[in-house]
Amino acid sequence: MARTGGLHGFGAFVLLLGAFLPIADFFIVNVALPTIDASLGATPASLELVVAIYGVAYAAILVLGGRLGDRFGRERLFRIGAAGFVITSLACGLAPTMDVLIAARLVQGVAAALLVPQVLATAHAALEGERKARVLALYGATAGIAAVVGQLAGGLLVSLDIAGLSWRPIFLINVPLGLVVLVLSRLVIPATRSPHPIGMDVTGTFLFAGTLVALLVPLSEGHSLGWPAWTLALLGGAVVLGAATVIYERRLEAKGQVPLLPPSLLRLPSMSRGLVMIAAFSIGFGAFMFVFALMVQNGLHADPLTSGLAILPMAVMFFLGSVVSHRVINRFGRGALAAGGIAQALGLAGVIATVVLSWPDVNLILLGIPLLLAGAGQSILFAGLFRVVLTDVPVHLGGVGSGVLITLQQAGLALGVATLGTLYLSLEPFSVPAGFAAAVGIQLGIILLVVVGTKFLPRFTHLPQTAQPVEV
Repeated sequence: MARTGGLHGFGAFVLLLGAFLPIADFFIVNVALPTIDASLGATPASLELVVAIYGVAYAAILVLGGRLGDRFGRERLFRIGAAGFVITSLACGLAPTMDVLIAARLVQGVAAALLVPQVLATAHAALEGERKARVLALYGATAGIAAVVGQLAGGLLVSLDIAGLSWRPIFLINVPLGLVVLVLSRLVIPATRSPHPIGMDVTGTFLFAGTLVALLVPLSEGHSLGWPAWTLALLGGAVVLGAATVIYERRLEAKGQVPLLPPSLLRLPSMSRGLVMIAAFSIGFGAFMFVFALMVQNGLHADPLTSGLAILPMAVMFFLGSVVSHRVINRFGRGALAAGGIAQALGLAGVIATVVLSWPDVNLILLGIPLLLAGAGQSILFAGLFRVVLTDVPVHLGGVGSGVLITLQQAGLALGVATLGTLYLSLEPFSVPAGFAAAVGIQLGIILLVVVGTKFLPRFTHLPQTAQPVEV
């Protein structure tokens, strides 16, 4: 039976480990894509889907997962999500074809969306004061570590070629780790639920998920297939589904219920402007991680481990910057966001220049210098945008606001792979540096627009304690 007492130190560790696995799984795949291609004969579009479909499923179901935990018990949903993540990771690792792998990744994203929301919800319910603040801070650090370890672990596991399994251990490693989380969760995680759970908005969830899928699939598949009629029809369907989602959400809120994407929250200046910037930032970040891994392996013919190590300077600075970002933002406010964006833009410009001017003799050590700058800048910008979005959210809707934020962030990561990733893959056969410069150049332009946009953000000085930023 689940514990009914408080959450102790080891229980918090188990919770954070449960969050670590799904977050790392988004990034662990990037460095394995060329090996998956060689093993299963994948098309460029299917490689994109392996990454993006996980993010879309995660984004679409995440808010529903949180509300299910509020209603039926967070510890129970945590265990259901962990069990589902173990099973789907095994299915990914044993997938005989690309179609099976893509389908397994879709369901794996759903399992992650059931598991991860319970982590912060349990911490909020079972902890108070300094202990709660410490666990919330560790959660943010866990997300940064997961990105670093995901890239490195992916490269290491593929390079080791354990038992001749090639890329498959990047998924199979989740099985023993997930089982440990599943077993321990029954012993150390307290059973909590909301005394007044919010409605689940299943219809809104499916409409939003349908919109994302109808947008993602043609953007990923259309170019490689020559844009057949069904891809254009799906894009049209995405517009219709998107409009239906907006109409339904407005009507649901007018009835006094809390929809998946509450229009009243989206009308707050801090949220509406901040969400646009978060989505734009995430599109660029998701694309960069995807494109960089392919550029290093397909273009420079480096092994997967080298590819993982190459991104390490940016990932480490992103993590370290995240640790100190709250103090920097407290002191300089919106100016810190603009400075972080400028630093990231300069770093991206340096990366593009290094790749284009020294191709094909790119020195990955020298490339680490602009990556350090980009990582430091984006950590400040990213943390600041999260903080802005949640500044004016009412306390009683803090969880709902955080859910909307994470949902659009994850959707942005997936769409970045489907759009800028597609652009890179279409140019790669002709010129790797040109494809890289085009994709990352657009990301650079996005960041400069975000820097300009910081001037129009409302001022902020503090973050409500019930609406902590969540880096998922």
